[in-house]
Formats: sequence, C-alpha cells, structure tokens
Amino acid sequence: MIQLVGAGKRFGPKLLFENLNVQINPGDRVGLVGANGTGKTTLLKILAGIESLDEGDLQSARGLAFGYLPQDGLRLSGRTVMQECLSVFENLKQIEKRLETIAGELSDLPPDSAEYRELAGIYHQLENEFTAADGYSLEAKAGQILSGLGFSKDDWGRRVEEFSGGWQMRIALAKLLLEQPNLLLLDEPTNHLDLESRDWLEGYLNQYPYAIVLISHDRFFLDQTVNRVLELWNKQGFLYSGNFTKFEKQKEARREQLIALRKSTAERAEQLEAFINRFRALATKAKQVQSKIKELERLPKIEIPPEEATIHFRFPQPVASGRTVVEATDLAKSYGEKHVFSDFNFLIHRGDRIALVGPNGAGKSTLIRLLAGLDAPTHGECKLGHNVDVDYFAQDQYKVLDPKARILDDLTNYAPGRSQTELRSLLGCFLFSEDDVFKQIEVLSGGERNRYALARMLLYPSNFLLLDEPTNHLDMRAKDVLLHALKNYTGSVVFVSHDRYFIENLATRVFEVRDGALLDYAGSYPEFLDYKARMAARAPAGNGDEAERTSAPLAKEDAPATASAANGDAKRARRLNPIKMRQMEEKRSELEEETARLESAIAETEAAMAVYVTAEQSMRQSNELDALRERLDATMQEWAEVSEAIEAETAEA
Repeated sequence: MIQLVGAGKRFGPKLLFENLNVQINPGDRVGLVGANGTGKTTLLKILAGIESLDEGDLQSARGLAFGYLPQDGLRLSGRTVMQECLSVFENLKQIEKRLETIAGELSDLPPDSAEYRELAGIYHQLENEFTAADGYSLEAKAGQILSGLGFSKDDWGRRVEEFSGGWQMRIALAKLLLEQPNLLLLDEPTNHLDLESRDWLEGYLNQYPYAIVLISHDRFFLDQTVNRVLELWNKQGFLYSGNFTKFEKQKEARREQLIALRKSTAERAEQLEAFINRFRALATKAKQVQSKIKELERLPKIEIPPEEATIHFRFPQPVASGRTVVEATDLAKSYGEKHVFSDFNFLIHRGDRIALVGPNGAGKSTLIRLLAGLDAPTHGECKLGHNVDVDYFAQDQYKVLDPKARILDDLTNYAPGRSQTELRSLLGCFLFSEDDVFKQIEVLSGGERNRYALARMLLYPSNFLLLDEPTNHLDMRAKDVLLHALKNYTGSVVFVSHDRYFIENLATRVFEVRDGALLDYAGSYPEFLDYKARMAARAPAGNGDEAERTSAPLAKEDAPATASAANGDAKRARRLNPIKMRQMEEKRSELEEETARLESAIAETEAAMAVYVTAEQSMRQSNELDALRERLDATMQEWAEVSEAIEAETAEA
C-alpha cells in the first residue's frame, strides 16, 4: 500500500534516520515508537506528504487517501460542531442537494414525458450512490463518534471556536474517523482525551477497516490497538510483529541474539586467523589458507546498538508530615453560575498515592488547585495537616519559565548554592547532557520542557505532591523512571493522568469526580474498575449511578464480599446433574493432558534455543516459546475454573 525505500531525513545538521525500509500493508496497525527527538513526528509527516525525504523514495498505491492528525496546533472556526464534522461529506451533501433539486423538477413534469424519464433515471442513479454511502445516516454516525469522544448533544450545536484547543483536536479527530481514509496517521491521539474517551477510541480503532500508523507514549493503548511496532532508534528503523509488550520482549531477545552472534563470529574469526597465521608459509596449505582468508572476509560485521540512555533518579525523601495530610469538609466550587462540584468530604493520609480520574471538565484540575491552595473553595474548607509542605506541578508548568534563559543558567538562578556538578547531574538524569544544558528554554520541544520542569521541581522536595498530567509528552522511558521514583517516594501524592499504565501501577486509592460528586475508592485502579463494573451490573435500570455518588471512602474489601455472597447463593441454587459432572471431569482430564503436552513442548523449545543456529531461527523459536507459554497459561486457568466448579458441586452434594 505504501513503502519507504532507503529513506533518510535530516533536521538541520542532525541526522534523524537513514536507510529506512518499511512497507505498510492494508489492515496494518503500526505503532511508531522511539525516544523524543528520534524523528517519529517527522516520519509521520513524510507518510502524510507534508514533508519530503532527503534520501530514498516514498512509494504509494494509486488512489491512497491519507488522514493526518497532528499533536496540536489546529484551529477551527465558522461552523457548529456538527456542521464541522459533516463537512467531510461535502460530496454526499452535494448529491443530497442535487436529489432535492431533481425531485422538485420531477413534480412539475408529466410522468409520461421523455424528460421525466431521463430525470428519473438520473435521480435513481444518484439515490443508489447516496444510499450505498450511508448518506441517510451521516448525522447518526457523526453523533456516535462525537459522543464517544466526550461531546454532549448540547455541544453539537455550539460554534467550534467556543472550544479550547484540546477539544478542537477532538473535533479534528472526529472528522478523520468519519472520513475513514485508507491510511490513518495519528500523532499522540490520546493526548487530549480523558480515560473514558481514550477507551472508546481504543475500541473504535480495533474495528477500523483500514491501515493505521500512530504515535503514542501510552503503552496500554498501544498494547490494545497495534499489531506491528516500528521503532526508531540509533538513526535506524526496526520493525517488529505484535503489540508493544511483545515488541519489548522481541527487542530484548534480538539484542541477546546479536550479542550471541557477535561472540560466535568473533570465535570463528579467531580460529580462522590462527589457521591462516600458522600455515601461511606452507605451500601445501596455500589453497586452504586462501579459502580461510575468503571465509574470514565474508564473516558479518555484527554491531550491537548502544544501550539507550535511561533516567536514574530518586526523589529526595522529604520530612515526614503528620498522619493526616488533608481534611476536606463540605468542599464546593463554582465559577459564577457554573457549578463544578459540592459536598466533598475526604481525608488524605500520609503515604496515599491517589489517582484523580473522571471525564474532562468534571473538575479534576479544579480540585487539585484547591488542594494546592491556588484557588479558594466556594463553600467548605480544605485544611492541611501538621507539617505538610505542598508542591504543585501544573499541565502548563513550563509557561512560568523564562523562554530566553538557558537551561543551566535558569536552574542555577533557581537553586543558588547548588554546585554546577550537582545541577548537571540532575539534568543528565532527565536526558539533558553535554551541550543540551546550554539550550534556551524556548527551543525545547514540549516533552523536553516538561522534563525540565519536573527536574526543576525536584530541587526543593516537599512531602505532598500535586501532579496535574506530569506524564504529558514524556516518552516511555521517562514515564517508567518517574513511575519508579513515585512508587518509592515516602510522601503523599495526588495526581491526574490519562495514562492507563501509569495509573494502574501507581495508585493505591482512586478519587473519581463525575457529575459534581466524588467517589472515593480505597484500592488500586484495576480493583476500582472491577468494582464499578459490578455496581453497574447490580444497579436497577435508570438508577445505576446512585450507589456510586458518595464521598465516603469505599474499602476494596466491601464490594468483593457482597459479590462473593451473591455468587455463593447462585452456586447453591444451581446443581449439576451426573451427566454434566462426568463431562466436566472428562474436560479436566483433557486439560491435564494438554498441560503436560505443552510443558513438554516448552522444555523441547527451550533446549533447542540453547543451541544457536541463526538469528532468524532464534527469533522463530522465541515467538513459538511465547505462544506455547500463553497457551499453557490459558489452559491452566481453564483447568482451575473447571476444578473449582467440580469441587463446589461436590461440596453441595
């Protein structure tokens, strides 16, 4: 469908990538990954025809339609939201107008006239074309996508210029999804989405009928949406099959294979050189020596890509606060006539790591600003505990920085008394090395400015961190190190993030802000989602939200206990007959045999991998081993479920 051959691109004097060979086929879902500055966005623009290659060729199939969504910068005006979305169907709108015109003309003509028959034929042809393109359901399609992306029906009639930049990017995304180009190119499509809209987009892209290439630093999103990964690293491109988790495993396996191949190649080179040096002077060995020399020249030169730079740091551990960090009582906030939330009552304890979730516009950033003391509540109070020291990181934290200042100079002025060595070490942890520290802040990318703002914050640690989207524009390695540091941080954290992986691995407690109310759940994010699903399933129709609208903390043990009791009742009421019992026992025996077979196959594959043949064979063996292990896990899970059902029936008998 589209192919890059020997592609190379420079950004000024900097080489982004070279000799890149990639083919994207219909139906491919490619995740484009790599560290900030490796050229991901540039490559996406090249595929969209916005930028050109410096070397190589871009070949595409005739009639290929592109759809490109940039990270930001789009501004829309002049239409309502619905009109803007429907503008992608301009050709169908023209057909619709033509049909209306012809219908009017037909009403004025005698049905038996030649002109009537001719116009009727044209009308019939146009109507078939309009119907085939689902012309009668355009508004329904647009409404479905707008709803999925978080727009209410009241928003559909509003002017697009009334919306913020993030919401305008959602409108642009909605237009692309309605247009359905053959090749959909998305640069960080989840940046401006809340978790619900992000999950909806994930499901939509899984059903998308054409090829997709997307950039995302959200590993959970990539895992759910892509089947191939193209990594830009060390000025090269490497293509892997599978989602992001499989890519990480394959990448590590590939590096190990290259190391093993280089070792075996070096050993063979030593053997050849020893033979050549030993028998070079003997005429009787001349042919063999020449053969060994040619073999030595043919040996591949194995280069191991350098290890990626990684941020290594720990938050300086702060002075401990009191046990109660924040006590909120009857907290409410309004802006004029706009009511945001009310009756928030909660306690935040020392060591809590609270994920603040909810749809965009629900009041997450408002609540975090109240906690930071930047805004005053309309009603109630938000009282800090003993010895609590607050530090707040805003979404646009970098805007308070001097754009003309150089990084190192700004950091020196911010932290007088700190040595240059200490400051440069801190910057190095955030990938600002060598001459990077002398860059002006205004020339930094969004991700670089975010990294610098985080580094700046760490110079004065506090024991209560309020982080509003700290992971925005950070690459995955930076997110991983930030995640590790926060998990080991001894203070308290309240954070807003739309990165599912980050939330799942950090939060010990969840605050959901929705419809002006607060749900306080004392557990991890996966447990919170499980609790919400159970509550939705148990709630009566039309009353599903009532059980959730509370600011009293819900212990994670509460809901599972209730669910377990219900499951017990159901099991007691459901008795299996002897035939069903025999079938289940036979199934368990089959699963036990399958488990033994898979374990044997895994052992054989592992033994085969111990003998290196080629890199390609090692890769195939590694993929086979992953597949066998996945099947073994699924088989053992099914065996456990069947065994549990048999034991439950036996206990009831």
